[in-house]
Amino acid sequence: MSYKLVTKRSTINDLYRNPVGRDIIDKLFLQTGYPRRLIYLFAGLPIWVVEKVTEPVTGPGMVDMILNLVNSETERPLKGRAPDPTPWWREAVIYQVYPRSFADSNGDGVGDIRGIIGKLDYLQHLGVDCLWLSPIFDSPNEDMGYDVRDYRAVMEEMGTLDDVDELIAECHARGMRIILDLVVNHTSAQHEWFQKAIADPDGKYGGYYFLRKGSPDTPPNNWRSFFSGPAWRWIPEAERWALRLFAEGQVDLNWDNEDVRAEVADIVTWWMKRGIDGFRLDVINYISKAPGLPDGHPFIGDLLEFVGVEHYFYGPRLHEFLRGLRREGFTRREAPASTPRRRLPDGTLGDPLPPDMIGLMVGETPGIGMELGRLLSGYGRGEMDLIFNFDVLDNPGTTRWHTYDYKLWYLKRFYRAYDRHLSPNDWIAVFLDNHDNPRMLSKFGGGRESDPAVRTAIGKMLATIQLTMRGTPFLFQGQELAATNHAFEDVEQLRDVESINRHADLLTAGISPSDAWREILAGTRDHARVPLRWDPDGGFSEAPAWLAGTDTTPGFSAAEQMEDPDSVFAWHRALIALRRKFRALTLGDLRWVHRQKKYYFGYQRTLGRQRFLIECNTSDRPRKRPHVRGTIVPVLGGPRGPVMEPWEAIVSRIY
Repeated sequence: MSYKLVTKRSTINDLYRNPVGRDIIDKLFLQTGYPRRLIYLFAGLPIWVVEKVTEPVTGPGMVDMILNLVNSETERPLKGRAPDPTPWWREAVIYQVYPRSFADSNGDGVGDIRGIIGKLDYLQHLGVDCLWLSPIFDSPNEDMGYDVRDYRAVMEEMGTLDDVDELIAECHARGMRIILDLVVNHTSAQHEWFQKAIADPDGKYGGYYFLRKGSPDTPPNNWRSFFSGPAWRWIPEAERWALRLFAEGQVDLNWDNEDVRAEVADIVTWWMKRGIDGFRLDVINYISKAPGLPDGHPFIGDLLEFVGVEHYFYGPRLHEFLRGLRREGFTRREAPASTPRRRLPDGTLGDPLPPDMIGLMVGETPGIGMELGRLLSGYGRGEMDLIFNFDVLDNPGTTRWHTYDYKLWYLKRFYRAYDRHLSPNDWIAVFLDNHDNPRMLSKFGGGRESDPAVRTAIGKMLATIQLTMRGTPFLFQGQELAATNHAFEDVEQLRDVESINRHADLLTAGISPSDAWREILAGTRDHARVPLRWDPDGGFSEAPAWLAGTDTTPGFSAAEQMEDPDSVFAWHRALIALRRKFRALTLGDLRWVHRQKKYYFGYQRTLGRQRFLIECNTSDRPRKRPHVRGTIVPVLGGPRGPVMEPWEAIVSRIY
């Protein structure tokens, strides 16, 4: 079903009914922090009236840009059926490993593949169903592996292809799948393709990238890089500008070139034959750029900090490219080297499963909201299986670079809104932490997590929400240990290229050193990237780690947590076991309870005769427990008294 054209004579309500329009409006309110009720206040106004009022602030052309983007999408999200049989990933718990910070097997201070192999029993004991590895491909590591030099080789410090083959086989033997991080919006400037491109810009490989002639003093457009500075790099030997949305050594691939698409599909096929079960696709929604690469609108650039992003966050050929990649790359044509053993409801293992005919496609999709996410991942559309919606990570009017206490009432609002709009064919990725963001526990704790009891309570509460919410939970290493942010004292302690570049830019702009450091400390990605604490003294490596953490709080290493039946680790393990035993907690319907109560995070999950009540107090004060009908018996947490303790979390059966 197609949409009616949205024009300036249309109303704000007409615009909001369009999936692109809805997501744009939602993003504007999220970025500015303005009250969402304004949407309904102005719903009946014609767009031209709003343009006339706002143009003195936004400048000319913004409404035209929005309408062009809105009208470029002619499809609606499907309201179809759920897949039958249920794909494995809808009931799985996926665990992200940041390989250089997980476990070091050879004592060089950098985590590696054999280190991961040595900790598979730990992950099996935790109960996770699938590992996701951040990049392990050969790389000069300008952006810690997200700048790939060779997609069919392993970076030297990580190990060898034989190590990876062993890791795949050992995961499968324990009933776990494994997916890799695939970075194909860009390659390293050291990749063979780019080296051939700059040697012959007008040849075959010159078409693999965005190479533009021009003056070395004037970039082709006004786009800005996510890692500071112009989104263009001058290549003197080629006398060309090269597009690079991220670091200087990360040059963007031109997906309009069919040879590029064929190369990427062949890479996926090559790895899936080795037994990889799918991929997380890095910034995959950026692969389609607007023809001609037009200048970005200054107001949008100022609001989002990245000039030009409206021209590639949801490009004109994105659906075509994703469908082609699923068809040509992710659809198996050869049997894999191995498949995972079936994991039974009691946790024991059965025989190897038949191969999944289509590998899991998980998209990292910055800027994509609820409705566009459904267009990119709804079952039956032939594109991705899951996408990450990053709107969950910060409160309205804030970014990760702000110092503030995350309010969990927003998390409740976020998931309630998703639940209202999802159809049976839709499914979401439920995540709170990853390698690109500070720890949610610290965002919410606001310093209170320095008290071990508070840290434990918040860690359990966040785990309860994440592991019982409708969707597929993605845990990031350390969440099961209640990992928190680190007390870095100086930029010299950091290794994150984004943070280092941003700090330099802030100082150049005249920001005081103390204010600049406050911003970087709030948002640096290195909070999540410090090595995992395996024992009270660290236990990651015999050598100094590539990135030094500062947390030495007793009781929060893996060894200590595994021995403590009341630990955050034990709580995660119990929740995962409950999910496996009772499908109501994975596939069941979700109904919110007392949804008007701001700090009461309560909902029921129901499937057949299985009925569960999940209750969390998301505040630091005792609060009266609302009444819920039925005979309620706690199965995790408790006792269930008339008053909920601060950050209390309970999972109960309803009879």
